[in-house]
Amino acid sequence: MKQNLAINGGQKTIDKIFPWPIFDETEVNTVADIVRSGKWGNPDCGDLVKAFEDEYAAFCGTKYALTCVNGSVALRLALIAIGVKPGDEVIVPPYTFITTSSIVLETNCIPVFVDIDPDTYNLDPDKIEAAITNRTKAIIPVHFAGQACDMDKIMAIAKKHNIRVIEDACHGHGAEYKGRKLGSIGDAGCFSFQSSKNLTSGEGGMVITNDEKLYDMMNSLRNVGRVKGGQWYEHHNLGCNYRITQLQVVLLANQLKRLEEQTKRRHDNGTYLNTLLEKIDGIKPLARGMGETIHSYHIYIFRYDKTKFNNLPKSEFAQMLAAEGVPCFMGYPQPLYKQPLFQEKNFMCYAIPEEADYTKVSCPVTEKACYEEAVWIMQHAMLGTKEDMEKFAQAIIKIQKATKE
Repeated sequence: MKQNLAINGGQKTIDKIFPWPIFDETEVNTVADIVRSGKWGNPDCGDLVKAFEDEYAAFCGTKYALTCVNGSVALRLALIAIGVKPGDEVIVPPYTFITTSSIVLETNCIPVFVDIDPDTYNLDPDKIEAAITNRTKAIIPVHFAGQACDMDKIMAIAKKHNIRVIEDACHGHGAEYKGRKLGSIGDAGCFSFQSSKNLTSGEGGMVITNDEKLYDMMNSLRNVGRVKGGQWYEHHNLGCNYRITQLQVVLLANQLKRLEEQTKRRHDNGTYLNTLLEKIDGIKPLARGMGETIHSYHIYIFRYDKTKFNNLPKSEFAQMLAAEGVPCFMGYPQPLYKQPLFQEKNFMCYAIPEEADYTKVSCPVTEKACYEEAVWIMQHAMLGTKEDMEKFAQAIIKIQKATKE
């Protein structure tokens, strides 16, 4: 049976390419029109940028939206704008991309890692209050993989302790929590338009908010400290040039027209794939029914139990599954606090106290996800057909039968 595995030269279970990004001549022509116009910049020729910001705000149901160069900067702008001071603490999950925590360090604040929920891999709201001190300024819940966090609990905790909430919705384009778009629930919500994201222009970012004061400050920080009504060479705040270009927003405007249908397809495929994988001994999809009304499935994640696959290590299982034609990955190899950045304290930040010691941090659920359990299927594969989802399940069954031989 093992010789039938694709990794050993056997036939693939699924022999298909899942393209990304998806585009047509509309994107090509609109970008060409901008190039021919010679008006590439922002804000000198930023009318198209503002039009897209207004469109995205309407899509998310917020008053304001502000583009910037990437999702990391979006988080940075929001964090500075809420008024953090050196030495403030910001609660973050350890199972996310590095910049959710590194932007905290860049603002001379202290990342405080709180473990994730084993059923969703999102920040565990039941563990947040134990991490709150008199220096806690903000919580950054990450809607990981497009699965909504338990925002009711998180917002209640934040209100109780007078803490600001910045949603990291970089995986959550078009996803919803109890009918509200992700990113629109906290004080601000941040998105990435990097090349792998469900809405992309190669690079780019966005912050949404309903708070006019917060919006004005972020707008100033994005535009080298300029303010509304001020002069071009008049700078009030310590900002930088974090502006996006018209070339990017015309791509995004066209991609946004596809997003609702694509999100529904990912959501439906993810729901169907759950029903298939939950029947396989040793495979457990992450939980649903936690308040999400639409799951964007930027990543489809399932939990892998190697004891049901003859103790095959997760890394080897992921390699076998990829060889079968399933666009998959073993996920993060370690929690954020295990990264050399934190273990060696290569911070270059003067406000981090000497007693801050990330070598002593332990988040058992995150460590189990990284080292043993989590396997990812990438978002472009979730745009496939119902038959593709069935083949993903068949590939796992094929591997299981081979390992049990």
